[in-house]
Amino acid sequence: MKTINDFNFKDKKALVRVDFNVPQDDQLKITDNTRISAVKPTVEKILKDGGSVILMTHLGRPKGEAKDEFSLKHIVNEVSEVLGHEVKFVEESIGEKAEKAASDLKPGEILLLENLRFHKEEEKGDEAFAEQLSKLGDAYVNDAFGTAHRAHASTAVIANYFESTKFFGLLMANELKAIDKVLKSGEKPVTAILGGSKVSTKITIIENILPAVDNLIIGGGMAFTFIKALGGKIGNSLLEEDKLSLALEILGKAKEHKVKVYLPSDTIIAESFSNDAERKEANIYEIPEGWMGMDAGPKSREQFNDVLLNSRTILWNGPIGVFEMSNFSAGTEALGESIAEATKMGAFSLVGGGDSVAFVKQFGYADKVSYVSTGGGAMLESLEGLELPGIAAINK
Repeated sequence: MKTINDFNFKDKKALVRVDFNVPQDDQLKITDNTRISAVKPTVEKILKDGGSVILMTHLGRPKGEAKDEFSLKHIVNEVSEVLGHEVKFVEESIGEKAEKAASDLKPGEILLLENLRFHKEEEKGDEAFAEQLSKLGDAYVNDAFGTAHRAHASTAVIANYFESTKFFGLLMANELKAIDKVLKSGEKPVTAILGGSKVSTKITIIENILPAVDNLIIGGGMAFTFIKALGGKIGNSLLEEDKLSLALEILGKAKEHKVKVYLPSDTIIAESFSNDAERKEANIYEIPEGWMGMDAGPKSREQFNDVLLNSRTILWNGPIGVFEMSNFSAGTEALGESIAEATKMGAFSLVGGGDSVAFVKQFGYADKVSYVSTGGGAMLESLEGLELPGIAAINK
């Protein structure tokens, strides 16, 4: 893996693709700066070498038009604050203004280019646009794992113009190492927890990870399709009727790979999809008509805890209950607690996927697990075994 540690950036301008697609409030103030602080080690290494940094990113979906609400001028102060260095800003990403700003940049300085998606060529993976961007720097660094699954001009095509000076940033390298640890080099037993609402969105992940894992915990809404396929009564719980035979197929493949599958045995049920609904505990195979499963029950939590405390490598993707509702968050909280405890005991734990990441941040578990992935879609495609365009571009 070619990382920035293999190169000295002294007197070089590093063109660094980052993912600063950060959430903002109505006043355009950043509400979560995790993605900015995540690239700090990469920026520091380049500056310490005596190089300069040109940051490029997208923000939101301006669809090829320059719209004020999506301008990076609104985030430049926070970027400066988080990185601990003054960040200059240029209101273009290609052309004369951008080229002059890049050319004037001195060692130890940082420049932020305007939103790449103000140009429709960015998402089209346009060669000419990529070439214009490449003129701004002496080396190309991809540190944007969150966009590595997109074959855009700045994430994949641009690498063609830097044959020997293209590298992975430290964030990107850490993401790839974390995924490799789960899929290839992790200490056994390896346990994967897959939750969320639908089996259909996780099929390829399940198929790809079966040869790598020893235990598979299936929870959340997707568990009910498996329970129904096994002959259980699930009341009004979430169900993908057309995936019943697929669920049995997955269980069969898991058996072939000698993977132990753990489904919830009990559940917290409610009369409606509401935090205030009447609720009670039930055997997951015997949910009464008119009721729906909303969270993993106490017996399931205990069983999952036992599996996790005996694991050495853990992957968590997807909650096991409707954690957004306080009355149905206990199962996912217990799971977070079990993973934190296993991590404390020396296990390696990787959390990825939008909802799981949202949970660990919201409930204070981000510092209690080994690694929290910054890339939702990119992480899922990596787990599916796909080679991401942004990764392939550096490797070739």
